[in-house]
Amino acid sequence: MAFELPKLDYAYTALEPHIDARTMEIHHTKHHAAYTSNLNVAVSGTKLENESIEQILAKIGSLSLTIRNNGGGYYNHDLFWKIMSPNGGGAPKGDLANAINKDFGSFENLKKEFSNAAATRFGSGWAWLLKTDTGLKVTSTPNQDNPLMDITEVKGAPILGLDVWEHAYYLLYQNRRPDYITAFWNVIDWEKVTERFKK
Repeated sequence: MAFELPKLDYAYTALEPHIDARTMEIHHTKHHAAYTSNLNVAVSGTKLENESIEQILAKIGSLSLTIRNNGGGYYNHDLFWKIMSPNGGGAPKGDLANAINKDFGSFENLKKEFSNAAATRFGSGWAWLLKTDTGLKVTSTPNQDNPLMDITEVKGAPILGLDVWEHAYYLLYQNRRPDYITAFWNVIDWEKVTERFKK
């Protein structure tokens, strides 16, 4: 297989009470596993088998909807697991904090803008903090799209992403997406986000 379901760096229980263990387990072993499996089937026997997920996403507009949905789902969730930690929360420091202050005025302003992008994404999708040629930006995308795709309105390198599909929060928060968004700030691993920012 070209792509493998990544192992998590922490237990399914590790992000409680902010994200519950049952949601984490289903999200990882069912949803992310399905995107991974479906992506492998879709690229099997094609030249895409030998390309990175980033290379595939960069030309997604010329590929099938199956590859777009499952390729996005594979990449987005891989990022999502990695930027969370049981030791998360707080605020970014150093170069990332300086960049946030420069582009948003303050960390609180970033939180408001990002939370609003997540809360107002109609239906299913993602909210993103991304690094662009002109600085940091917040955006959101529908379904499993992301800012690496050639078809997205705002393009850049995602350094922070929040899944706002109902399967990411419904067992614990039901229809209270804003509560889930608020809880997310308690599990963000700012060191990992900073590593992405510096790449």
